[in-house]
Amino acid sequence: MQHALRGSLVLLALIGGQAAASTSHSLGIERKQYGESIAYDMNAAGQVAAVIKEKDGTPHAVFFENGKLVKLELPGETESEAKRINDKGEIVGSSKKEHSWRAFIRNREHGVQELGTLGGSNSYGAAINNAGLAAGFSDTLNHELHAFLYTPGEELKDLGTLGGRISYASGINNSSQVVGTAMITDGSRHAFLYDKATGMRDLGTLTGRYSSATAINDHGVVVGTAEMKDRRWHAFIHDGKQMIDLGAKIGFGDSFATGINNEGHVVGVVDTQDMRLSFVWRDNKMTLHPAGKSLYLTNAINNTGQVIGASYDRGLNAATMPSNAIPFVDVGGDKILFFNVLTVLLAAGIAIFRKRLKGLFFDGRLIFRT
Repeated sequence: MQHALRGSLVLLALIGGQAAASTSHSLGIERKQYGESIAYDMNAAGQVAAVIKEKDGTPHAVFFENGKLVKLELPGETESEAKRINDKGEIVGSSKKEHSWRAFIRNREHGVQELGTLGGSNSYGAAINNAGLAAGFSDTLNHELHAFLYTPGEELKDLGTLGGRISYASGINNSSQVVGTAMITDGSRHAFLYDKATGMRDLGTLTGRYSSATAINDHGVVVGTAEMKDRRWHAFIHDGKQMIDLGAKIGFGDSFATGINNEGHVVGVVDTQDMRLSFVWRDNKMTLHPAGKSLYLTNAINNTGQVIGASYDRGLNAATMPSNAIPFVDVGGDKILFFNVLTVLLAAGIAIFRKRLKGLFFDGRLIFRT
């Protein structure tokens, strides 16, 4: 046990040595005025789709640019969410009125426009491309939940499922390919890729029963997370031919890929029992950042290399991080073994030092939403 604690202290010293080198940058959404905030996406012009939370926890979709915040409120709504923004500054999200949610697109020309449903009561907007096509999911007349594709001027297109009753869309690229998660005939849920020519395609899993796709770039490369045989979750990247295990390159914890840009840079988070880290996979190298000095949530990465999400300091704050930020841990080659050993040693020492580390490590599970 003494060796474990000694190893833990070595790792803590390494963390402490970077106290002045926080890799995340707050967007400047004032917490005293607006409450907690989460950035979900940012385009190359620096325009942000975000959500602010009031003191009672009620979320509201906002557009943020150059220090100015605009609430995207529909008449009569009680809460809302903004999910993605395209290069034109158009935002896709969802708004709740009474007991129903409706997907919307907001642009400067037409304001906030509802997208309707697939026949049911609710719809949720999840992604938008530069042509204004959007993807999400909606209730159907049969009380199922199906992924949809929205084309301006047309009704929502039902993308169907992989044989089950449920599907969710979570990403769309500028070729109008859509990714998400769909139920197969045995009740499991698999990542899918949809395009107009081939319909919905099952991307498979990583030895387990479940997988979920979260984002796609303009080259058709897909990222997400998949279950392993041991029921761990591993981030993956799908290059169009096969699913590649990014979690194995991290080597520990449950990992979730949440975004990819056109350079193929992938971002996400890693959860263990005692800590969370964010990760960046770029240039064939994995880098890890502790949540206390980096992003606690990673929701996207844009084509300028900015990772978008939220940091944590007694509450969530909308923030970004450059994808080439100097890492706390550089995982590559035989360095992964060294880091794994240190991680185990740190976990052994946390039980004793938990109170002292409360400001550095933040407990909590990633609620993986599709």
